[in-house]
Amino acid sequence: MKDLRRNFERFCYVNRNKGIPNLMLYITLGNAVVYLISVMAGNSTLYSLLCFNRRLILGGQIWRLITYPLTLWNSNILFMVITLVCYYSLGTAMERQWGTAKFNIFYFTGVVLMDVYALIFNCTASVYYLNMSLFLGFATLYPQAGFLLFFIIPVKAWLFALVDLIIVFIGVFQMPFTAENIFPLIALGNYFLFFGKDVVNVIPLSWQNQIRKLFRKAPRQQPKVIHFRVENAPKKEPTYTHRCTVCGRTDASNPELEFRYCSKCNGYYCYCSDHISNHSHIQ
Repeated sequence: MKDLRRNFERFCYVNRNKGIPNLMLYITLGNAVVYLISVMAGNSTLYSLLCFNRRLILGGQIWRLITYPLTLWNSNILFMVITLVCYYSLGTAMERQWGTAKFNIFYFTGVVLMDVYALIFNCTASVYYLNMSLFLGFATLYPQAGFLLFFIIPVKAWLFALVDLIIVFIGVFQMPFTAENIFPLIALGNYFLFFGKDVVNVIPLSWQNQIRKLFRKAPRQQPKVIHFRVENAPKKEPTYTHRCTVCGRTDASNPELEFRYCSKCNGYYCYCSDHISNHSHIQ
C-alpha cells in the first residue's frame, strides 16, 4: 500500500501541470451562471435539468452524472456569492499546493464515488459533499488557517473540520440504518483516500501527544546495570533509527515522538511529529 501511494505521488508530481487548470474557477462560474439564469427566470427548471436523478439517468439523461456539481443553491444572493468565493479560494489553494493533476483527480474521484454509490443504492448525489471534501482537504493541509464565524468570531480551520467529521460519523449511526447512512462516508471517500493517516492533522499536535500518552503502555522495569568506569574509553554515540531533519531529535533521544518520511521532499528525509506537517519541502 505504501508503494502504491508513493507511485501515485510520484505520478502526480511528474504530471503536476496536466489536467484542467483552475478547475474551481470553471466550477464556480458554472454555479454562478446557473444561479443567475434561475433567478432571472423565476423558476428552478434549469436546476431540475442538471441535478442528480437516478430514474432519469437510467432513462438516458446521463449528463446529470457530471452536471450536479453546478447546482449549488442559496436563497440569499449575498450568501451565495460568499459561498462561491470561499470554495473557489479553497480549491485554488489546494491546487496550488498539490498541482493541477492531483487536484483534478481528487475532485473527480469524489464525483465518481457519489455517482456509483447513488446509482446502486438509489441515493441522491449532492454538491454539498463535494464542497465539504474541499473544505476538509484545505483544513488538513492548512489546519491553522483562520475563518470568521458569523463574520465576527475567529475560528481555526481544524476546529471546523473536526466538527464536520464528528457530525458525519454521528449521522452514520442514525436509526433506521439504511444505505443513506453510509452515503456521507462514500461521498467523502476522496478525502479519506487522498489524505489517509494525515486526516489526524486536523487534531492539534498537542492533543495528539496527550492522547498517545494516555494509551502508551508503561515500559517494563529493566534490570539494574552496574557500569564500571573505564579510563580514556571512547564515548559511543547513541544508536538510532530515525532522526528529524529539522530539529535533530532521534527515536533514541526522544522515544515518545513519532517519525515519518515526507513524500513531497526530493529524497528520503525524516521528520518528527512536530515537523512532519510544518517544514519546507526539500527539492
